[in-house]
Parts: sequence; structure tokens; C-alpha cells
Amino acid sequence: MWRFGDLAIWWRTVRRLSFLQGMCALRSSPNHQITKSPNRQILLIVLCLFVAACGYTSKPLYPENVRTVAVPIFENRTFYQGVEFDVTEAVIKELELRADAYKVTPAERADTVLTGTITGVDQSRLSRRHDGGMPQEMEMRIRVNFAWKDARTGQVLCERRGFEAAATYIPAREVGEPYMVGQHGAAQNLATAIVSAMRSEW
Repeated sequence: MWRFGDLAIWWRTVRRLSFLQGMCALRSSPNHQITKSPNRQILLIVLCLFVAACGYTSKPLYPENVRTVAVPIFENRTFYQGVEFDVTEAVIKELELRADAYKVTPAERADTVLTGTITGVDQSRLSRRHDGGMPQEMEMRIRVNFAWKDARTGQVLCERRGFEAAATYIPAREVGEPYMVGQHGAAQNLATAIVSAMRSEW
């Protein structure tokens, strides 16, 4: 995939070539005059845009030899019961929502397997009420280790340790959200980040 820095380097190279062409024309011209050609400048601009546009489709977002992925229930090493089901379900839904991702299948039929372990769930107070000091807004943060492997070869396609995401909830009496709201939101954000990491590694 083309990045902005690659395009900038390419554009500088084109400008240098244009400069060298102008110097050659200067040396070969008996009157030592150079007439800038607007057609040449337009052509260079169009060529830059064409190359940049093509660059964004030059590489697939995911491995082309992978079509399916299995997602077993994440292991839970915390005292928060049920968080493993929230995270696993969120990851599966995120994979199914991505049209360019993979079909989720049982492990015995999958090309790849995504496994994960929940290593930490933390809550922290973001704000508190002025009257009484009770929590006004809380943050729920989920931390995992995960690995995405090719089931046929054992090759690790993507792996992260200490990977985390967070979400907030409001336990204050006016709203009264339970901590499960923050847990669900953090699981959703974590799933989005995991699937994005799978794409970025490729």
C-alpha cells in the first residue's frame, strides 16, 4: 500500500527528472532559453495521481490464501465472570461485519485460528460527584494476549501481548449504568482493535 511518504519521494524524483530535462534543453538551445510546457506539467500531475490511486489497490488487506478463521472462547484469567463471552462474541461479530475479512467457521474446518487470553480487567474513576464524592463516570479497561495462526502450517500471522481497549459508563444515580455497560463497550472496542491489527500485520 502506498503511503504519503512514498508519494512524496516519488514526486521529488519526478521533479528532479524534469529539472534535468530542462538543463538538457538549455544546453542544446542556441539561445539558452527554456519554454515551460504546460502540457508536460499536466502530464506529470496526472501521472502522479494515477500512480497514487493504483497504489491503494496494489496489496490485499488480508492474505489471499486465507478464507476462514476459527475463534474459540477466550480464556479468562480474571475475577470478572462472563467477560470472556463478551470479548469472543464481539470479535466474531466484528469479523462478520467486515466484508473483506473471513468467514468464521469451526476449528476443524478453518484455515486459521484466533486464540486469546484475558489477562486483566481494570476499573478507574474518571470523575466524581461534588456532593458526597461518589463516582460520576467510570472507565472499564480490558487487556488481552492474542495470537492468530495458520492452522495448516502453524505460522503466526499476528500476535499481541498486553493489548487493551477501554470504554466508559456512568454509575451515578441519575443514569445508573451497571459496570456491564462498560464491560460490553470495552469488549466491542477491543474486538475492533484486534481485527484491525490482523489487517495491519498483513
